[in-house]
Amino acid sequence: MRIRVVDAFTDRPFGGNPAGVLLLESFPEDAWMQRVALEVNHAETAFAHRLPEGGEADWALRWFTPVAEVRMCGHATLATAHVLRSTGAHVGVVRFATRSGVLVATPGEDGSITLDFPTAPLTEVEIPAGVADALGAEPRCAFDTGPNVGDLVVELADEKSIHALTPDHKALGAYSERGIIATARAEDPSRGYDFVSRCFFPNVGIDEDPVTGSAHTALAPYWSPRLGSAVLTGLQASPRAGRVRTELRGDRTLLSGRAVTTIEGELLA
Repeated sequence: MRIRVVDAFTDRPFGGNPAGVLLLESFPEDAWMQRVALEVNHAETAFAHRLPEGGEADWALRWFTPVAEVRMCGHATLATAHVLRSTGAHVGVVRFATRSGVLVATPGEDGSITLDFPTAPLTEVEIPAGVADALGAEPRCAFDTGPNVGDLVVELADEKSIHALTPDHKALGAYSERGIIATARAEDPSRGYDFVSRCFFPNVGIDEDPVTGSAHTALAPYWSPRLGSAVLTGLQASPRAGRVRTELRGDRTLLSGRAVTTIEGELLA
């Protein structure tokens, strides 16, 4: 069967966040998909198969990190929608049946793809004792992101603090189900982004995720009221880096970006 590696939330190879993508006839055993995800060894590998016509969704979609299945993944959804469009396997808007409900991907005339995801409910919490030492910076505040995302969002003093982070990844795992989203206001919005972030997910085997669509379902409702705009652009400042355009629409958040296929081959196992 064909397997592809797609770089998501970028318009050039070797940027953004790479995801494995496999289009299947049906879902095989979970253990096999987990072994494939470990072999691919990217943050997530997506597995999708076509559903019968007339239902609420067109394709079923699941995502696995190298160590676990996850409830939500933005970049691998974007990567899957890109593969469906670029191969002609699906034309136009595609509806995915997932563990997070039906997620819709809409292709744009400019080559971008927009994902319609549930907005993460933010609940302010006390800054956990020890998180500053684990992160390597003192947070201003902290928010729980609810069950779908499963992270702790912390705002830092400035953009420089985000770039300078060298966290203790193992220690960060104690503070939320998946990990930590660290964010700050952009120093200079004229550079084309409004806020910055970095994401650390040690509990699902990802020390630092390059670009995280699901995290932006929490970052959009956090920053939109503070910056006075429903439409923002976030820079995820990992070494690979990538940009996510967000549009807050109440209980839904639109995530837009581009993707490019970098590797295509045959899976023989």
